Amino acid sequence: MCFSAGASFASGIVISAIGVATVKEVYKPSQRVFAIIPLLFGIQQLAEGCLWITLSGTDFVIVKKISTYVFLITAQVLWSFVIPLSVLLMEVEPRRKKVLWVLLVIGILLSLYYAYYLFFFNVTSQILDCHILYNTESPQSRALPTFMFYLAVTIAPFFVSRIKRMYLLGIIMSLSCLTAAIFYKLYLTSVWCFFAAIISIFIYLILRESKKAEASINNDKR
Repeated sequence: MCFSAGASFASGIVISAIGVATVKEVYKPSQRVFAIIPLLFGIQQLAEGCLWITLSGTDFVIVKKISTYVFLITAQVLWSFVIPLSVLLMEVEPRRKKVLWVLLVIGILLSLYYAYYLFFFNVTSQILDCHILYNTESPQSRALPTFMFYLAVTIAPFFVSRIKRMYLLGIIMSLSCLTAAIFYKLYLTSVWCFFAAIISIFIYLILRESKKAEASINNDKR
């Protein structure tokens, strides 16, 4: 949630709880990175909750700065490579793995790009029209192509994967981004997180279903 401190904290707690439950559904080492995605969403929301409180006053400057960086590092630097990496680790089909490798390399380069502007240039956040607006000094002329690459590495892997129902995550990510872009263009980075709970639930369900299917196969072999 991205419209108040209470909403951000509440969603952060709920999503973190989903994250803990998701981690418990892991039965293969290759699923671990995928399983921690809800926990990262939870941390992201809790950081934004802190921002709502600190941005409303002049105190807690350090907390405000740390919360801004935690949110943006998660939203830009981590998601750019964690999502393609998490899907790549679970994929078994060689041709699909090659595509995912390409997306991962692009994601790593994109992460380095975002990290460069986060750590070597000024970064600010402010409350504007009941939303949080994040500002970095990255060139505006590169904003659109950079965002296109970001969409590619954070959404395309779900459509590339052959894992059952993974494509549903891609659909949810696409629709949520489109909705945020149409109605909250200036606050896209913040508002897109509104759908984090839905995405987290689907990640949990995918791993749970996969675990049940594996258990069923093992039982049939006995």
